[in-house]
Amino acid sequence: MITHKSYSQLTSVENLFQAWSEFKVGKRKRKDVQEFERNLEDNLFDLRFKLKTKTYRHGNYFAFYVHDPKQRHIHKASVQDRVVHHLLYQYLYTLFDSSFTFDSYSCRLEKGTHKGILRLENFLRKVSRNYTGSCWALKLDIRKFFANVDHDILMELLKRKINDKDLLRLLKEVIDSFPQGIPLGNLTSQIFANIYMNELDRFIKHKLKIKYYIRYADDFLILSINKNNLQSLIKPVDKFLQEKLKLELHPKKIILKRFDWGIDFLGYIVLPQYILPRTKTKKRMFRKLKEKLESENFNQSLQSYIGYLSHANAYNLSNKIATQRFQ
Repeated sequence: MITHKSYSQLTSVENLFQAWSEFKVGKRKRKDVQEFERNLEDNLFDLRFKLKTKTYRHGNYFAFYVHDPKQRHIHKASVQDRVVHHLLYQYLYTLFDSSFTFDSYSCRLEKGTHKGILRLENFLRKVSRNYTGSCWALKLDIRKFFANVDHDILMELLKRKINDKDLLRLLKEVIDSFPQGIPLGNLTSQIFANIYMNELDRFIKHKLKIKYYIRYADDFLILSINKNNLQSLIKPVDKFLQEKLKLELHPKKIILKRFDWGIDFLGYIVLPQYILPRTKTKKRMFRKLKEKLESENFNQSLQSYIGYLSHANAYNLSNKIATQRFQ
């Protein structure tokens, strides 16, 4: 376990080795990780010296695109920098997670997409009075969230719980290593996003007094029996985002739907008494499995998709791909 009572304790040799152990999981075959590991002790002691003498400087990023399914611009830091990210992530998670609202489901222990969908199903059942009454869902999305996280606002939020100047200096070094926003690809970006968006969570839950609200990263959903009540929330939410966080709602992703039309959230379509996989996801799943049929990653992908389908009412589809009848 990484200890974090002070900067010197957080950046101890023991904690650096612990951060390395957590970082390397699933990455041992990657060339940059293998190169770092060849001289592991020298590299970690060198990093420890830089941190101790406060001469550590975050390096540049390697940029590339992934499609999952939409195109995303990923920025990958060096192995040394990613060890620091793991160190800081554990520190920040332990410090901040207990202050997050219950219904924030992104990158948190005992949360995730499947827990979020189960929570949504529970909320929909309550609001619709066991599927007998009216229920509407307002789904909102923030325009280019990661690219628009403001560094100064993020630092002020960190200072609310951290008064160690050396820790704040290290956090600022990591945050300012990216020219604008926070990079997709950094582990620290996950906890930074939750710290930043917790301000919105608290506004919606405590100021607007919204009971049925769920957020995953920059996607969030509000439920009500009244369509007009949901429409009236759009302006105050957008105003708060702009004034307090320098963010704004994506105007083309403001979706207001009745429950019995199907609520599209976290990769599933939730209907009264049913959870179904998205049509786009099903098509992509079959296409990817065909592409990877002869690949060494095929079984891993297969199990991943079976796991995805296990959380939906999709027995026949799951059985079809489990028996490899998808060609």
